[in-house]
Amino acid sequence: MEAELDFPVGPGTPADQPATDSLMEISSGKLGLWVFLAGEIMIFGGLIACFILLRIAAGGWTSDAAHVDWQVGTLNTLVLLTSSLTMILALAAVRAGKREAVKLYLGFTVTLGLMFLGVKAYEYAGHLGEGFTPLSGMFWSFYYLMTGLHALHVTGGIVVNFVLLMMAFRGTLWERGQGRLEFAGLYWHF
Repeated sequence: MEAELDFPVGPGTPADQPATDSLMEISSGKLGLWVFLAGEIMIFGGLIACFILLRIAAGGWTSDAAHVDWQVGTLNTLVLLTSSLTMILALAAVRAGKREAVKLYLGFTVTLGLMFLGVKAYEYAGHLGEGFTPLSGMFWSFYYLMTGLHALHVTGGIVVNFVLLMMAFRGTLWERGQGRLEFAGLYWHF
């Protein structure tokens, strides 16, 4: 099975497209998104590295970490992994021209994103109810900062996917839907 390529390469390049010296061409939108995601990787990676280094240096975070329910975290991870699958299915559906399937899978993706935020709000309410705030110690500062940034990222993805869903229902997604869904998918999978 051949992979579909959205850029000209080698002898199979159509005659009406100019030959290029580069191995591949990438749209400025996709390049911009990758640069943005690289920035997010640096932010999250830096926070995780600081968390690990401080935990090793300071120690004593075991009692604080014991208040984080790994089962709730596992549920939220499964919710996000499932939402990545529905995003992939939405992109496959738009490529296949299956408009109703695009709506269905984007709807699932948005719903699962909202479910993730709901579970995170439940977690926050429990921790705050126990008196654990960002000022309760270094562990809680990192916990709220990292999970809060992640929730902000998910919220942005929900907004984008909801806009795409509304475009699908209005019939305005189909002109450039594959590219738009691909960009949204790259962001969502991160």
